[in-house]
Amino acid sequence: MSSHDGAPAGGQWSRSMMAVMVAQFFSAFGDNALLFATLALMKTLHYPDWSQPILQMLFVGAYIVLALFVGHFADGFPKGRVMMVANGVKLVGTLLVCFGGDPFVGYCLVGVGAAAYSPAKYGILGELTTGDQLVRANGLMEGSTIAAILIGSVAGGVLADWHVAGALAICALTYGLAMLANLFIPRLTAARTRPHHRPLEMMRAFYDHCRLLGRDGQTRFAIIGTSLFWGAGVTLRFLQVLWVPVALGITDNTTPTTLNAMVAVGIVFGAAAAARFIRLETVRRCMPAGIVLGGAVVIFSVQHHLLPAYGLLAVIGMLGGFFIVPLNALLQHRGQQSVGAGNAIAVQNFAENIAMLLMLGLYTLVVSLQVAAAIGVGFGLLFALAIAVLWWLSRGEARDGQR
Repeated sequence: MSSHDGAPAGGQWSRSMMAVMVAQFFSAFGDNALLFATLALMKTLHYPDWSQPILQMLFVGAYIVLALFVGHFADGFPKGRVMMVANGVKLVGTLLVCFGGDPFVGYCLVGVGAAAYSPAKYGILGELTTGDQLVRANGLMEGSTIAAILIGSVAGGVLADWHVAGALAICALTYGLAMLANLFIPRLTAARTRPHHRPLEMMRAFYDHCRLLGRDGQTRFAIIGTSLFWGAGVTLRFLQVLWVPVALGITDNTTPTTLNAMVAVGIVFGAAAAARFIRLETVRRCMPAGIVLGGAVVIFSVQHHLLPAYGLLAVIGMLGGFFIVPLNALLQHRGQQSVGAGNAIAVQNFAENIAMLLMLGLYTLVVSLQVAAAIGVGFGLLFALAIAVLWWLSRGEARDGQR
């Protein structure tokens, strides 16, 4: 491995980018397989249904708490090394669950690793690519991630039906492989100097980053859009787990994971279309896809047949990929010019995970009241309305900026 001066290293198909993609694949594979393997473990231990979203809430909570620090961490060290350390934390959390530890504690620890990993994995794209290659690099990142979701989700369910402990062990192995791939990422120069690591100073800096990004109309637009998307997305994932036994009478672990995989298949095509048809200057073209996505979630929520559900989830995935990829690229581009890509993504993660935590809390309440179908319809309508309002407001800001 050679050192690197921080300039882009050969574009989206460089060896450095391929190392990032491989590391991301194994890390995301582990994340998705581990969720379904841990849910299967909780089922065998007879945890109540309403406790399942609590597991994800702990994961999300780690993102929120650590958002104040992980951007500083990602931009203060070579991002490839940050990714390796973060995958190591995920490995420790998985081994804890694998060897009989509390699943909530272990999965929360995996969330700590994921919180540290996210700003580095996206922030490094702006250091390895330039200009419009950044949108295409995001498409590659989403493609690698979605392939991992597709394979990892299905593998998690299938392996859990075979042997829960075996599924957990394979998750640990994939995090080890991700760490190995991280070694092949060149040691890039840290994006920013590190004059201190005092918590109060970092919290003050994080507040300043939030304020700066909030003042920028484009970054504010991107953060709100992605937060709405992931808030609805995490709810849809758990809705699938609950919908299968209620609507179909199927209680295995494989069917919910294959449904989740259909979303992943759709996102691959949506991300590819976004990379092909949307540039940084035309990001707002993605917004109609978000509105239609909300309507598709409503239709899915009232389905009682498996075959149309597969088709609807593929469509939801395509719309989601087309919606989310340009917004991520816009935030990385603008963030790198102001507070640093890692810090911008840390702020994004903070906002997204607050939205997810609120949605999961509401979902837990609705499940406890046994009206889960209503939450899918409600969230679909709310998402479509929110995206429509965001689109309208962003168009008004764009017109004002041209005057």
